Amino acid sequence: MWSDFIGYFLAILVGISLGLIGSGGSILTVPILVYILAIEPLMATLYSLFIVGTTSLVGGIQNALQRKVDFKTVFIFGIPSIASVYFTRAFLLPIVPDNLFTIAGFEFTKPIALMVLFAIVMIAASIAMIKPCVNCNDNETKAMQFNYPMILLNGIFVGILTGLVGAGGGFLIIPSLVFFAKMPIKAAVGTSLFIISMNALLGFAGSFQQATNIDWLLLLSFSALSVIGIFIGIFLSKRIDGSKLKSIFGWFVLLMGMYILIKELTL
Repeated sequence: MWSDFIGYFLAILVGISLGLIGSGGSILTVPILVYILAIEPLMATLYSLFIVGTTSLVGGIQNALQRKVDFKTVFIFGIPSIASVYFTRAFLLPIVPDNLFTIAGFEFTKPIALMVLFAIVMIAASIAMIKPCVNCNDNETKAMQFNYPMILLNGIFVGILTGLVGAGGGFLIIPSLVFFAKMPIKAAVGTSLFIISMNALLGFAGSFQQATNIDWLLLLSFSALSVIGIFIGIFLSKRIDGSKLKSIFGWFVLLMGMYILIKELTL
């Protein structure tokens, strides 16, 4: 089927996004799974955690070999984030009712709620991507200074977000590292990939036992193509102005978020 071909082709784009700008993987993965490969939204968020987690781990290792990962920050940001992800997937999400409420005959279900929340996350992410990071380059020559309370709070928030919608949260992690840890942007991207991988894979583990019908062939094939994409993205990141690409990608994400929001709330 053409839809399968397109979906698998776009899997490479997921990896390229993570390799180039350290975020955007799940923002692409969930819509591809839901609207092109016809995966149910709740299952799509589970698949997204595995795909983005695996791809980010490969990218994180690649960046670590290039000394672009700060493991102290991975630990400080990652521990509260991982705890939040696991709690959300294992305990919070299962207790959310399948039918939330009905307004004028429109039934607002859990799958619709997840996609609406995801669309809101996409729109917020797009604004962060489009807006230029005026202080990013300034941190190249500054010593890192940790604002521990803000880093911990951001870790918890990103963890809850990851657990709910399958988003790795790179668009939140990178600004947090730049502004609250005074980290250079290139190191923030590499460090973000490690944090994303921990969050996503632990989130997948939190729901794995409750999922009985995982399509492993699709999941592993999509992940493998995404991993190929991240190597392409890391290669291109050395040759393309990341700030310009990030802005273009931001506008694309904004349009996608608005499309999903309109589609889910007007059917």
